Amino acid sequence: MLKSVFLTIFSALVAIGAVAQTDVRFGNEASDTTVINGLLDSRGASQNFADPEARVAFFARSFEGTPYGAGTLEGDEEILTVRLDSLDCTTFVETAMALALTSMEQRHSWRDFVYNLKRIRYRGGEVNGYPSRLHYISDWIVDNRYRGNFADVTDQFARASYMMRTIDFMTTNRKLYPALADSANYARIRDIENGYRQHRFPYLKSRDLNLKGVKDALHNGDVVAMVSNLKNLDVTHMGVIVKESPTAEPYLLHASSTGGKVMVSAVPLADFMKRNRQWLGLRVIRLTNH
Repeated sequence: MLKSVFLTIFSALVAIGAVAQTDVRFGNEASDTTVINGLLDSRGASQNFADPEARVAFFARSFEGTPYGAGTLEGDEEILTVRLDSLDCTTFVETAMALALTSMEQRHSWRDFVYNLKRIRYRGGEVNGYPSRLHYISDWIVDNRYRGNFADVTDQFARASYMMRTIDFMTTNRKLYPALADSANYARIRDIENGYRQHRFPYLKSRDLNLKGVKDALHNGDVVAMVSNLKNLDVTHMGVIVKESPTAEPYLLHASSTGGKVMVSAVPLADFMKRNRQWLGLRVIRLTNH
C-alpha cells in the first residue's frame, strides 16, 4: 500500500516537473540551465553581500560582453522565455534580479531561477497571455512592489522630483506590436493603460545626477530606469549602477543597442544621461531584503 502511494506521489511530481519545463522557452536549454546552475553555485553568489543591490551587481557583471538582442520575448505564443546568449536592456535587468533573488533564498537550481524570473516579469507572477507580461516599467514597478519583490526608492533621494503622465504608447502605436492585432490582447492592454492615466511617479532629473549627495546615495547594484521624454511613455531604457566604492562615480552597466553588447558606459552616469537627450532622468529600484 505504502509503495503504491509513493509511486503515485512520485508520478505526480514527475508530471508537475514535466509541465513546468515545457512552460519555458530556452535559447539553448542545455547551456542556459548549466550557466544558471553554475552562477547560483559560484563562490561569489554564496558570499555575504552588504545588501541585495550588491548581489544584483555581482550577477549583472557576469553578463558583461553578452551580445545585445532585441525581441527575444516575442513569439506566436506568450511563454516564459530564458535567453542568456543575447539580452536587451529589460531582459538583462530581469535576469540579474531573478538570479539575485534566487541566491538570496539560498537556492541553487535553474528551476528556482525560472520561478523567480516569472515572478518578476509577469503580473502576479503568472503567465496568462501577452497582456500578463508587465510591458510598462511603471506597471512592472507597481505590481512587483505590491508583492514585495522590490521597492521604488526614488522618493528617498533628497533631490527627487515628480511627474504626471498618461501611459498609452502601446495602443496608440498598435502597429508596432504584432500581438495587438488580436482584439482581445488590444482590449486588455487598453484596460491596463486606463489604470495609468495621469500616473504620478518620482524620478531624479538628469541635471541632479552630478550632485555629490545624489551620487553617493546611489548603491552599487541599483536598478535604474530611464524616464522618456515621450508624452505617453514612461521608460525607454534600463540598467544597473556599478560603483567601485560607496563614494565613487556611478557608471551604468546595461545592454546597449548602440554598443551591441552588455557593457559599462564609457563615461560616468551623469555624463551618460546628459548625452542622451531622450531621457529626462531616472527611477531607482532595489530588491527587497527578504
